[in-house]
Amino acid sequence: MAKVLPHHLVAEQSVLGAIFLDPKKVVNVIDKLRIEDFFDLKHQLIYEAILNVHEEDLKIDYTSVMAKLEQAKNLGKSGGLEYLLEISDFVPSTSHLDSHIDLVLDGSLKRQVINTSSEILEKGYLDDIEANDYITIAEEKIFAISQKRKTSEFVHIGSVVEEVQQKIEANKNKSGGITGLKTGFIHLDQLTSGLQPEELIILAARPSMGKSAFALNLALNVAKRNKASKAWVAVFSLEMSNDQLASRMLSVEADIEGNRIKSGYLDSKDWANLTVGKMSLENLNIVFDDSSSVSVSDIRAKCRKLSQEGKLDFVVIDYLQLIKGDLKSGNRQEEVARISRSLKQMARELKVPVLALSQLSRAVETRDDKKPVLADLRESGSIEQDADIVLFLFRQDYYERDQEKKTGDVDISVAKNRQGQSGIDLHFKFDPAYSRFTTKEEREEDFPR
Repeated sequence: MAKVLPHHLVAEQSVLGAIFLDPKKVVNVIDKLRIEDFFDLKHQLIYEAILNVHEEDLKIDYTSVMAKLEQAKNLGKSGGLEYLLEISDFVPSTSHLDSHIDLVLDGSLKRQVINTSSEILEKGYLDDIEANDYITIAEEKIFAISQKRKTSEFVHIGSVVEEVQQKIEANKNKSGGITGLKTGFIHLDQLTSGLQPEELIILAARPSMGKSAFALNLALNVAKRNKASKAWVAVFSLEMSNDQLASRMLSVEADIEGNRIKSGYLDSKDWANLTVGKMSLENLNIVFDDSSSVSVSDIRAKCRKLSQEGKLDFVVIDYLQLIKGDLKSGNRQEEVARISRSLKQMARELKVPVLALSQLSRAVETRDDKKPVLADLRESGSIEQDADIVLFLFRQDYYERDQEKKTGDVDISVAKNRQGQSGIDLHFKFDPAYSRFTTKEEREEDFPR
């Protein structure tokens, strides 16, 4: 016995009948249902005729709809006047219209999933498609359907301010007004109120400015200073190996120069510090992924798994331009735009802050004033658009050739801050030997643990 696709014929009849009963209800239906959401061909043709009558600003009744059906030579296929009268008589009132619309949508979405799954199945038998591309296509098709299900209605301001008040009350006892994840840097926390869920934060700089080191400092601080040192941090490094990442963190935590850790040239005090630093790091919930050819769908899938296990509070990605595009495209700018948009969607879906590092264009080097501006974001203006916060890291002494004149001063410029102040420079000291950032006003050991 052949299987019949999911549908709700009675609900479809009720929706169309309600429009004939009260033509003003057509605006409620148009916003939610498309022609293809109806399963029965007769209902599709009748609904299409109704839409045409409405678009021409004519009165919706049997005569006008029948005229449109005749004009399109669809009157017979739609069941004729007899069927129009039948569906009208079928509905005594319009009081349950929303419920009937939901039933029609329910059947439509199920059919879309079934049809899409069939397309995915057929595509999987092709020899000219790679597994990663196949998985990406499958994910995108299913995700597109799920987004249709998530379309929301207007929400009255009363409900929204009630939620805002609840958040305010929940945050009122939090120290220093920090409602998000503490970064370990006092002034950055004050500007952002901590790293907030659903935020995409872009940290951008020219190569060798120290952005990877700053990102690892943030990852380390978030893991140590939130949820009683039990916060989970996922670090995706497309440039450095897991060993290199751990070595940099060990240098910071054990207070040993990175080169000495690399060479193994340590004295007895260093070995003692190394042991303490190692034990400290082992107790933190930091996980690494150093896949060099990871795609944005890979990152999303791995983060979604961690989130489902309750093991995700913060994501660090180093760096955005190295992420492999999910779809083959000759236009890198469009590809980067899709990647940045996907990262923002991931942050919203998983409700965690996502920090993505980004390269700046070479245009910075051609100017006398080499301090970055938003226009310097490389390859795509959509990075600026998608980001909630944009931070620029700038070291003036990077351009100083005389080693004795290097100060270690670093400015973190808050170029964009959707929920707070922007156009502000925060001043840090950077010690490359230890991959460590500290504020100029306070040393690391003075910060609250």
